[in-house]
Amino acid sequence: MTLQLRPLCIAGPTGCGKTAGALALAEVLPIEIISVDSALVYRGMDIGTAKPSAAEMAAVPHHLIDILDPLDSYSAAQFAKDAQALAAEILARGRLPLLVGGTMLYFKALFDGLSPLPQGDEALRAELDAEAERIGWPAMHARLAEVDPITAARLAPGDSQRIQRALEVWRLAGRPLSALHAEQEKSPGVDWPLLSLEPQDRAWLHQRLAQRFHQMLDAGLVAEVERLRARGDLSPDLPSMRCVGYRQAWECLDEGNLRPLAERGIAATRQLAKRQITWLRSMPRRQVIDCQSPEASLHLLAAVHRLLHHHGAA
Repeated sequence: MTLQLRPLCIAGPTGCGKTAGALALAEVLPIEIISVDSALVYRGMDIGTAKPSAAEMAAVPHHLIDILDPLDSYSAAQFAKDAQALAAEILARGRLPLLVGGTMLYFKALFDGLSPLPQGDEALRAELDAEAERIGWPAMHARLAEVDPITAARLAPGDSQRIQRALEVWRLAGRPLSALHAEQEKSPGVDWPLLSLEPQDRAWLHQRLAQRFHQMLDAGLVAEVERLRARGDLSPDLPSMRCVGYRQAWECLDEGNLRPLAERGIAATRQLAKRQITWLRSMPRRQVIDCQSPEASLHLLAAVHRLLHHHGAA
């Protein structure tokens, strides 16, 4: 039975061993990795994103890592377009495209196709309301004018509902509402297999996440955020600086008190993992692999071989 190359996806919550699993596969299969991670796209954000090391990236070709400055934004729609183009190029080279990551909005855009306008996000709306309470809607309107002057120009400074929606769209999609309105067609989705690394015991994952955040702090996360702040052109409102770990470090530096950072960072990472697991459980296409198992890499390899052989026989 011949091995038929096709794009495969590996998802899972943060800290579940996706990178290690992918690198284990690369030892036996001709893989190129396409990162499915909204934080790894940014240059200069290495420690808090758990970016693969230089040695890991030298061992296996990686794509969609270090492609943007933290001042820029990258949308799920752009990811889906880039990922499909890269997968086609990798297959043409006779290699296996392996999409690995935990940014679920990116996977959703890839599988379902994406209407340019993202759905509402209650948590983000509550956050925007809290910001508006602090600085007022006219100031929020001024912020909108910086990122989406076209939409801001047609809204009154007191039009809280529409200002909120425009800011929400910008933060979720990484692109202005006015630009998305200009391209209303829906992009087609793909039918690529999804392997999902998931823990059976949430406490096991929580312990790993706490340990990993402390390792990031020991590795110099605060100094990394201080370097980014020192540039002078970044703000906590940017999608890059809203990444888990960076946002909490920025807030603690603003407050002049780093003591709560570990607790806040670990809590935010746990919340992220919980959202990722909830999303994965809503995906009927996924095949679950127990990431707690000492044999997780072997189970992953077996699942990949089954998918490739099955596809070849079909």
